[in-house]
Amino acid sequence: MTTSASSEASRALGLSTFAFIVCFAVWTIFAIIGIQIREQLSLTETQFGLLIGMPVLTGSLVRIVLGILTDRLGGRVVYTLTMLASALATFLLSWATTYPQMLLAALGVGLAGGSFAVGVAYVSRFYASAKQGTALGIFGVGNVGAAVTKFVAPFVMVAYGWQATAQIWAAALALTAILFWVFSKDDPVTIERRGTKAPLRSLKAEFAPLKNVQVWRFAAYYFFAFGAFVALALWLPRYLIGVYGFDIKTAGMIGAAYSIPASIFRAYGGVLSDRVGARAVMYWTLIVSLVCTAILSAPSGVSAPVFLVVIFVLGFFMSLGKAAVYKHIPTYYPQNVGAVGGLVGMIGGLGGFFLPLLFGWLKDETGMWSSCFMVLFVLIATCLVWMHLTIRRLNRGAALQTA
Repeated sequence: MTTSASSEASRALGLSTFAFIVCFAVWTIFAIIGIQIREQLSLTETQFGLLIGMPVLTGSLVRIVLGILTDRLGGRVVYTLTMLASALATFLLSWATTYPQMLLAALGVGLAGGSFAVGVAYVSRFYASAKQGTALGIFGVGNVGAAVTKFVAPFVMVAYGWQATAQIWAAALALTAILFWVFSKDDPVTIERRGTKAPLRSLKAEFAPLKNVQVWRFAAYYFFAFGAFVALALWLPRYLIGVYGFDIKTAGMIGAAYSIPASIFRAYGGVLSDRVGARAVMYWTLIVSLVCTAILSAPSGVSAPVFLVVIFVLGFFMSLGKAAVYKHIPTYYPQNVGAVGGLVGMIGGLGGFFLPLLFGWLKDETGMWSSCFMVLFVLIATCLVWMHLTIRRLNRGAALQTA
């Protein structure tokens, strides 16, 4: 890679990561303002789970569409328009007064989460395969936006109310969209396509890899590594308040402290995936996470210090797993990063939607706060067994071919 190309790649990665931080901060805003809305509207735990999960639903479902649009139109324009649309929805949220209105506005806020599929497809085009794991791991650090919201939003909300908080977050996202458009450049593939006036691939070709079971296995891993991360990022403040009696500021700061390392170490997960292989990283992620959720699943609960230590260990390994999953995609499907990455991201995002709903429903039905970790234990065990059986089958096949 030439010096000029390296500089352009670094700029694309830096701008995309910063934009994703802001997008993720907006995407998880209901983790904080939802608590005040819950009190204002006297919502049940299930209703609260639906409210905080609604943006995750939109951000998940649009990922495959945005990923394909990025492959076809380029990430610069799609990223910018996605941010502007989400900023508008977030601003309109501040005018909602009823639960249905807030659910509707939350759908629009969720567009911010779709930016992940755009960024993955956009950034990967600037890097060679050997460096894509590291680059996409760094881009995934944008998950730290959840920590920004948990750390800052409680203080803004206590001082000015949840409506003002939504308006401030909307303004920050709109400004980010403008800055991204001004300072970013089109990716090399988009530039080459425009220069040669090459025709776009058919939609059938775009979606062709989605028939592979391997893609859906990657999606299952991401349902846990990312979906459960989002679910816990949204659920943790409420969990800490309900189980340990923390106030909203303390719970928000602890939630931020959980989200920061769980996001930053995603970059380290990308480096590890490039060095030792994504498969090894996934094995360690699933094994350690299984142990952590087994501890947290105790019906009688654990003490606050033990809980905090274990949840941070869990968050660390989830961050490694997120990077490992996305190391696979440009390696196996270099021509379909948008479609495959979009599908995997969509399934992972759906985990962030359905799991909080399930957490809330289980709490209402069983009265046990630890039931959420019981669900995660079963999910992780399923992924680990599927992965191990698949790898054993592949290894036996390779041995027979070389015999």
